[in-house]
Amino acid sequence: MDGTAGGGLVAVAGSAEVLALPGLGEELLTPAERERAARFHRERNRLDFVAAHLLVRLCAARLLGVPVAGLVLEQYCPDCGLSGHGAPSLAGRPEVGLSLSHTEGVVAAAAGPAPVGVDVELPGGRDGTADLYDRVLGPAESALVAARPDPDGAFLRQWVRKEAMIKIGRASLDTLASVDLSALPLDLPGPGPALHRHGDLHLLDWAAPGSGALLAAVSTRPVRLLPPDGLRAGGVQGRPGASA
Repeated sequence: MDGTAGGGLVAVAGSAEVLALPGLGEELLTPAERERAARFHRERNRLDFVAAHLLVRLCAARLLGVPVAGLVLEQYCPDCGLSGHGAPSLAGRPEVGLSLSHTEGVVAAAAGPAPVGVDVELPGGRDGTADLYDRVLGPAESALVAARPDPDGAFLRQWVRKEAMIKIGRASLDTLASVDLSALPLDLPGPGPALHRHGDLHLLDWAAPGSGALLAAVSTRPVRLLPPDGLRAGGVQGRPGASA
């Protein structure tokens, strides 16, 4: 069953967990992906890359109700005009939006019926400096972050949100400070994913148990989080949060 009539699916997991899933393996990667993976000097970075590219296929397969092995991932960079890198897409399914992200040992991916962006970061991976704060946060956001007991953690929450927006074309590295997310809560109301609205966008926030990795996904359509057992069983979950 093609699930593109509904919302998008988002998943986050440890790289090792993804690589251990049955039916997922490096043989699913295209020659271009394998070539890029081989360029990593550190094996753990290579495995993060591979895991993210497999997880995004899994999200797309669950969305479309098709086998993972039948999906071909393409990447094209509009800036240089070359393929093999840039935003991911599905061959023959231009209506499906895809996004992926990876950090040290943790990967995230999303697939949906509209452009979707996802970002994941580990705590401490983006400790703020005065210059970085100024480039990423607007005045109202800066005041809220500075007032927090853990300003670096609060900054990271805004960072992943804005990185996800870059991936759907709603921001760029040069315009991050002009995207004002100060109306969104910086704290999650509970252990589950929190869903917000920002204008016409649906935003999902989550903190992964164990690693503490912060996740943000954004789209013009609702997005739902695959729970850990959903990586195998295909279930989804989500919990409404505050609106902006």
